[in-house]
Amino acid sequence: MAYESLLLLGVLSVFFLLPHVVLGIGFNIALPGWMLIVHVFILLGGYFVWYWQHGGQTLAMQTWKVQISTPSGAKPSLAQLILRYVLSWLSLLALGVGLLWALVDPDSQFLHDRLAGTRLIFKQN
Repeated sequence: MAYESLLLLGVLSVFFLLPHVVLGIGFNIALPGWMLIVHVFILLGGYFVWYWQHGGQTLAMQTWKVQISTPSGAKPSLAQLILRYVLSWLSLLALGVGLLWALVDPDSQFLHDRLAGTRLIFKQN
């Protein structure tokens, strides 16, 4: 997650910070806080869901050879990936309970993976 966070800084710099700097300096527009939060949520959702749908891995997941699939080994549907993204936020916002779930899960899966019908697998090659 730490490596993924570093990569997300670049994504947020280009697709979040830059447009808002242009709006602020060029047009003297500052969006309300709730719009900024929605923008970040949608932007990060686009990043994660796009990478998960096109290869099952984000850039950080490629480094660690981790991939998302279904329990049967199939490619998750778009609906499953979107649900996984939304539920992962809830896992984090609930003081990480959904992440700590992996410590007691029989397959060491996160709660949001269980609920979305996805799972993390480690690739061999």
